[in-house]
Amino acid sequence: MYAIIEDSGGQRKVVQGDDILIDLVDGGGAKPGQAVTFDRVLVIGEQGGDAALGRPYVAGASVTAEVVEPEVKGDKVHIYKIRPKKDSKRKTGHRQRYTRVRVTGISGR
Repeated sequence: MYAIIEDSGGQRKVVQGDDILIDLVDGGGAKPGQAVTFDRVLVIGEQGGDAALGRPYVAGASVTAEVVEPEVKGDKVHIYKIRPKKDSKRKTGHRQRYTRVRVTGISGR
């Protein structure tokens, strides 16, 4: 069984047992094993079978997950700012922080 959920303005396909990165839960203070529920389920279905489409969300569907790592750093993004003809350059960087969760159940079909 799979589901397509909406989280933090994006959509992602999940199946039971998947590890996914989401925005920080409780500001990074979540405990390992803490439950997280996703109620905004767009599609739910079986692999190679029927799928229930939501308008916009599937009524009564939810995806549950548990926190594996409360805080994980993402890849570093480099930002370069160059002013031509001024001999001015600046390089900065950013690493986004995420929470790693493991999908434990998909229900609502």
